[in-house]
Amino acid sequence: MAVDLLLGLQWGDEGKGKIVDVLTSKYDIIARFQGGPNAGHTLEFDGQKHVLHTIPSGIFHDDSINLVGNGVVIDPVIFKRELDNLAKHNVDYKSKLLISRKAHLILPTHRLLDAASEASKGKAKIGSTLKGIGPTYMDKTGRNGLRVGDLELEDWKERYRTLADKHEKMIAFYDVDVQYDLAELEKEFWTAIETLKELTFIDSEEYLHQAMKNGKTILAEGAQGSLLDIDFGTYPFVTSSNTTAAGACTGLGVAPRNIGDAFGIFKAYTTRVGSGPFPTELFDEVGERMGKVGNEFGATTGRKRRCGWLDLVALKYAVQVNGITQLIMMKGDVLSGFDTLKVCTAYKYKGDEITHLPFNIEPENLEPIYTEVKGWKEDLTKMKDASSLPKEFNDYVDFLEKELETPITIVSVGPDRKQTITR
Repeated sequence: MAVDLLLGLQWGDEGKGKIVDVLTSKYDIIARFQGGPNAGHTLEFDGQKHVLHTIPSGIFHDDSINLVGNGVVIDPVIFKRELDNLAKHNVDYKSKLLISRKAHLILPTHRLLDAASEASKGKAKIGSTLKGIGPTYMDKTGRNGLRVGDLELEDWKERYRTLADKHEKMIAFYDVDVQYDLAELEKEFWTAIETLKELTFIDSEEYLHQAMKNGKTILAEGAQGSLLDIDFGTYPFVTSSNTTAAGACTGLGVAPRNIGDAFGIFKAYTTRVGSGPFPTELFDEVGERMGKVGNEFGATTGRKRRCGWLDLVALKYAVQVNGITQLIMMKGDVLSGFDTLKVCTAYKYKGDEITHLPFNIEPENLEPIYTEVKGWKEDLTKMKDASSLPKEFNDYVDFLEKELETPITIVSVGPDRKQTITR
């Protein structure tokens, strides 16, 4: 069996958690392949909202196995909080949550390093979530990192101390005011490590290989969005991992030939959290309205999201880079009530009109060129099937499908798993 992918196509926050939850019944295994607790996947059902950061979004389904892959970085403290929350809802996570031995660990000093690094940048800060993600990936590529499998070794604590001591020297080097009590932070860390050790550690690439041989269905769940990819995103305002389809291969140990469908998720408009260029960003009452109706606040940081019209140039780029086979549009309900919608279909870049994403999309080089589309008045949140959707909404979706040359097979009309319509 092939591994299907679920990927965000914008700057994250597209609604991946909800769609994984909706699709989980079709899959035996849900596997996270990159990122860490900088992700915030929100699921809403039975009148309750749940936010997951590291644990795959299929955890609430009784019959699915959930795997944290080797490409993920794990903060044991945050992970324990997630587990504690699952326990409150009587989720039997121990029987269906597996952790790759090759996943890297976020230490307390990684978070401190993140804060020191960001503080040292001043106005040039990149908008880090300060979760220690970047420093952990730096240790990974620098061959200094500690992995889940190291917890099974006798000299684990010596390895920890060597790396933590190195980090403290680096924090001092930044010469910024970062106040901390490492001994106090470590108390919580060591408690969380013991909780983590109660879970099942596996050689995940072998596990997935055998699962495919045995005909198991697998969905690989990404975090963040394609425009935050370390290689293909709006660098340097990106995350520290590969959020695109290629990241699923390295983040799980799956061969490219074993990738099946690639589901791409996007919002009916565009949002961004933190710093970085955003060509279609709105600074008027329209942008404020999108943010208010869409409840656009980060699930991980609580930061207000910047809002703007849909950027088809950037979206086409993400579809192309990922090899997307099916599209899923989220939050169409947020645009109800606008007389006219705008869609960016080209850029004016250094005096020329272009339809591809250039190297630099800073505002001094670029301005969006818009196509106007008629809006709709109807409240979509109560609609149950495609036949009930207003003509103008369907025209909007048809326009996007034609431009993106990819079918939009699912539209979301609200946060609950039941507010999902298959086209």
